Amino acid sequence: MEPNTPSTSGHPSARTPLTVAAVQMAPVYGDVAANLAKHGDLIADARARGAELIVFPELSLTGYQVGPGALDLAMAADDARLRALARAAGDAYALVGLVEEDRAARVYNAAALIHDGTVLACHRKCALPSYGNLEEGKYFAPGAAISTCAMPGGFIAAPLICADVWDPALVHAAATAGATLLLAPTNSAFDAVSEQFSNPGGWTTVLDYYALMYGWPVVFVNRVGPELGLRFWGGSRILDAGGGCLAEAPAGADAGEAIIVAELDFERVRRARFELPTVRDARPGERVAIERIAHRVAGQQRQ
Repeated sequence: MEPNTPSTSGHPSARTPLTVAAVQMAPVYGDVAANLAKHGDLIADARARGAELIVFPELSLTGYQVGPGALDLAMAADDARLRALARAAGDAYALVGLVEEDRAARVYNAAALIHDGTVLACHRKCALPSYGNLEEGKYFAPGAAISTCAMPGGFIAAPLICADVWDPALVHAAATAGATLLLAPTNSAFDAVSEQFSNPGGWTTVLDYYALMYGWPVVFVNRVGPELGLRFWGGSRILDAGGGCLAEAPAGADAGEAIIVAELDFERVRRARFELPTVRDARPGERVAIERIAHRVAGQQRQ
């Protein structure tokens, strides 16, 4: 080796790509057993396509509007049924949506990361929407932490559930804590917020922004099908670091189930974060002074 020539052994750019599958599906409302069976089939399908990480929508094991029935559908994070699904995942990783109950009898809108017979982590949704036609805050306890987990290919994944992604502080915290892959399981419906607000348009803006701003891939997985008056529009997509669309599922009122697959390359993250160093230059934990400038506008009294 020439003097002062850096070794490339174990270099981040030498990592192999991570193959990701986004499973756009319509859960069977209120039927955990049927959904577990369906997940098993979909995991097998995704693995046959080479997927190493398989992401399902929010509350994929129960359906979305479980409301007062949440307690009856809840399971512990170490539930035998969840571990059985983890065995079916084999050497792949899968993120599945469930109603989780803790030891204090609190229930959460959660996403469990499972692998090779083990439940590795369980993210509890922090931002619970209770506006428009949404009532999660009436039934679920809010999560208080962000979980990250190492993935093949050198990625560190951070799952944030639906409205979590609309809280910029949560996304910023995940990125600056070291996450290099954002997983966004979602239940987004037409008219969930209001007739004037476009959920599909809003999600496009938000996802493109985060992929560009933080230089990480984004796996957005939305469900499809009607449920108790809500119409879910699909449009699941996988974005690269910077916002380029690698794969996209059908979107719209008549969108159907689909599995989309893409390869994520950590080298793209390295380049994106070097060129636009938002994460490098962030100052997590530091307090930024805000100077309030008194100013009197003509014709108005200063407050």
